Amino acid sequence: MDFSGILFNCNMIDLHTHSIFSDGELIPAELIRRAAVMGYKAIAITDHIDQSNIDLIIPRIIKAAQALKGHVGVTVVPGAEITHVPPSLIPGVVKEARKLGAKIVVVHGETIAEPVAEGTNRAAIEAGADILAHPGLISREDLLFAKENGITLEITARKGHSLSNGHVAKGALEFGVPLTINTDAHSPSDLVTRDFARRVLLSAGIGDARVNTVFAHAKQLVERALSRKRGGK
Repeated sequence: MDFSGILFNCNMIDLHTHSIFSDGELIPAELIRRAAVMGYKAIAITDHIDQSNIDLIIPRIIKAAQALKGHVGVTVVPGAEITHVPPSLIPGVVKEARKLGAKIVVVHGETIAEPVAEGTNRAAIEAGADILAHPGLISREDLLFAKENGITLEITARKGHSLSNGHVAKGALEFGVPLTINTDAHSPSDLVTRDFARRVLLSAGIGDARVNTVFAHAKQLVERALSRKRGGK
């Protein structure tokens, strides 16, 4: 299935959202419609997966994205979020997600709001996930490892997970680790405008001069995702 060749202007881009295929409230069509009204130009549907549902969830997200293509003003990127999977199993799940056609692979990082297994951040980076979501009190060593491996860290608009945004931003800016801003949306009220996303970034300690760099990086992530062949890194 070819998702390449889709053009969009860089406005609000959100690469971490959920639909009814996991614990989100909306079917993909409504999620995308509401995102379009909010001014989104690109969105990734990244429902929670582990070994129990990966082969069910990803094909359905791909089917929805393909059906909507050309009918909505939003670029829809099929993805997945690997959630609470033991660190030693994360590489295999990343590989399987890509084989099934996920264009964006997110790993649920070591947020301080949930009991995520220690070592998850490192395993996600080592496995080559696209985005390490809400990585909590990520260590200096893992920040450097993320930079070395070109892994993007998430600044999040989601309550609870956002508590460590300042720590993540400070470390990423110090060591030159790429950042993106996502909502981790589960309900319509979680979607945000680009202006609100900008304020989240500023609140995390990312200065005005760097905010546009974060937005531009999100566009690059989408372009890379859409050019990725099934199973490719």
